[in-house]
Amino acid sequence: MNLLILAALAEEADALFPGTSTPIHGAFPVRRLTAHGHAIAIATCGLGKVNAALAAGLLAADADLLLMSGTCGALGAEPGRAYWLAEAVQHDYGANEPGLFRRYRAGDWPMGEVGQEASGAHFAAMPDPGLGLPHARIASGDSFIACPDAAADLKANLGATLVDMEVGAVAQVAARLGKPWAAIKAVTDDANDASGGDFQANLLRAARAAGQEVERLVAML
Repeated sequence: MNLLILAALAEEADALFPGTSTPIHGAFPVRRLTAHGHAIAIATCGLGKVNAALAAGLLAADADLLLMSGTCGALGAEPGRAYWLAEAVQHDYGANEPGLFRRYRAGDWPMGEVGQEASGAHFAAMPDPGLGLPHARIASGDSFIACPDAAADLKANLGATLVDMEVGAVAQVAARLGKPWAAIKAVTDDANDASGGDFQANLLRAARAAGQEVERLVAML
């Protein structure tokens, strides 16, 4: 099986199968290796939905499965834990109306009945093969969430318990390409006014926690 594993930051990419290969630098740095019988490309895509989608689109041609590893903020989830991301939404895709922002599934026409938004806005990951990790829905958007009020809105209106800037875009690319996807991320911060410092302090530890679980996943495929 050919696997494409995306990570936003170099620290997150380096935490996957550490020391096994040297990255080749192009539009995106990519390490290539073989593990458990799978040909693996590990790409550092950079921050945000555009970078993640561009890397996934450029590099996914030969991939049978798109994976994402790395870190995230918590909207009530347990700090330090790694999570299987069963569902992903994009919290900044929708329609601005007077006094209201309606959220829709990214790529869908942002108009219509209320029933088409929020609860139906997610992309579903591949089935969990039995890693035993807690499952979560992650909300992705091109803003770093460091505000309890914003975090509470995403939890209440999208049912998300984690937040990041990339997974929802990778999930959308996978859906458009007709490929399965999966993501595992570990929590660095609580999406509050301490998030900047907490993210920096916990980045390496959380990146490795997620990386170890992705390595377990690869061994099970």
